[in-house]
Amino acid sequence: MKRLLHYLLPIALCFVVGGISMIFQSEAIVEWYPTLDRPSITPPNIVFPIVWSILYIFSGLSIGRLWDKGNSNYVGLWFLILGLNFLWSPMFFFMESPISGLVVILMLDIAVFSYTVITWPASRFASIIMIPYLAWLALATYLNFYIWRFN
Repeated sequence: MKRLLHYLLPIALCFVVGGISMIFQSEAIVEWYPTLDRPSITPPNIVFPIVWSILYIFSGLSIGRLWDKGNSNYVGLWFLILGLNFLWSPMFFFMESPISGLVVILMLDIAVFSYTVITWPASRFASIIMIPYLAWLALATYLNFYIWRFN
């Protein structure tokens, strides 16, 4: 049971933080975001919560694997990633500031890339499972950049 908690607690924390961040975007998603010029590759709105749910599970599994192996060296960086991920929604949506969102997402890109690289020696699984997060962030960073540039 204790080993299971190593995985379930981080996953649950990701969903709690993600749920709280949704509060900051709910109004802007309806009123502000639809008015923006967005690139043609922007996924439909329904895709975002689905993808983020999968990424929250992967992120939780990643740190859970390290925690389960007795390696807590990466917990601080993981919490930084979680914090930056949370911070993006208030910056981009609540403040209606694509440039603030871009600054945060670029820091998030660096943090997730760093985490993915430095966890490799400790757990290949913990590292590899973060690759979809990096791929999604690449798209999200492009979308954020485009919105900042053309609005």
